[in-house]
Amino acid sequence: MKVVKTGSVRVDLLGGTLDLNPINLILQNVVTLNVATSLKAKVELEETQREGIEIISLDYKSTQYFPASDFTLEKLRGDHFGPLSFVCQILKELELCTNVKVTLQSGSPAGAGLGGSSAMGVTLYSAICDYLKKPIESEKAIKLVNSIEARILNSGPAGYQDYYPALHGGVLALHPKSLGVEVEQLYSRELVEVLEKRVTLVYSGETRLSGINNWEVYKSFFNGDKNTRRGLEKIADLSFKAYKAIVSGQWDDLIELIALEGAARRMLFPGILSSSMTSLYASLLEQVPDLGVKVCGAGGGGCFLLTHSEDKREVIASKVKEVGMTILPFEIEKPL
Repeated sequence: MKVVKTGSVRVDLLGGTLDLNPINLILQNVVTLNVATSLKAKVELEETQREGIEIISLDYKSTQYFPASDFTLEKLRGDHFGPLSFVCQILKELELCTNVKVTLQSGSPAGAGLGGSSAMGVTLYSAICDYLKKPIESEKAIKLVNSIEARILNSGPAGYQDYYPALHGGVLALHPKSLGVEVEQLYSRELVEVLEKRVTLVYSGETRLSGINNWEVYKSFFNGDKNTRRGLEKIADLSFKAYKAIVSGQWDDLIELIALEGAARRMLFPGILSSSMTSLYASLLEQVPDLGVKVCGAGGGGCFLLTHSEDKREVIASKVKEVGMTILPFEIEKPL
């Protein structure tokens, strides 16, 4: 028996950091906007006759075998499984700890700020459900994988936005409610064309982790830091305006608001732009005066978005290549 599943890695447009509970319920008009991309986490499960689990990680270029007897609470909460602890904890929760080979690929460079590990986690959950012939409940899957990831990161609560595109596809508005998250599908062909033509996704080659920054913001918010509160209120305001712009088809406003959210995030997170990102941005401004920049990931990852008019794509592509960075495919998947 063999099961193969893929799940989209997301690009966050606006409203990252707002997906932290209960900040999302304290601020007004909170919405997080993101898209499901053609960058895909991939999971393959194949039945074997070998007692235990064989895990092949294409990201780590490693193959490891763990006997079923290894899947104890002590070993799962310790260092026994190393960087595969996330995967093994999901397998244990769904009671699949033997006679299977698991092949994994996150679909995103490590530390890129695209939520590749989160997408892989919910895709693994979905694949296990298919393998065991169990129905998948997307909210249950997201809650479980989010909880495991937060426990492993051990740096405060983990945001929820990364998981939804892998299970829903399309262009999503995530509205926090007291009993969970309301998912609104905003996909339209016109919106997709605007985003694909006027937003460029760049990988700087740098590995940066955003979770720690999330925790600093979380602490500052509840310690009553006025700058943090104002910064998140600004991001919430811009994100809600962008949501309204999508609903009403105001595409120029949407592109401008993505850039403004990036600027607000730079004010909230000093140093969120690396020196190489700042240099690229500055070098392009003369040729692309309406250029906007927004780092992916709530607190800053190795990927960032450049917003621009449609006719500046080639100018940007040339400069990105010149400085040794990489443009990643930015194709938005249809709703699932």
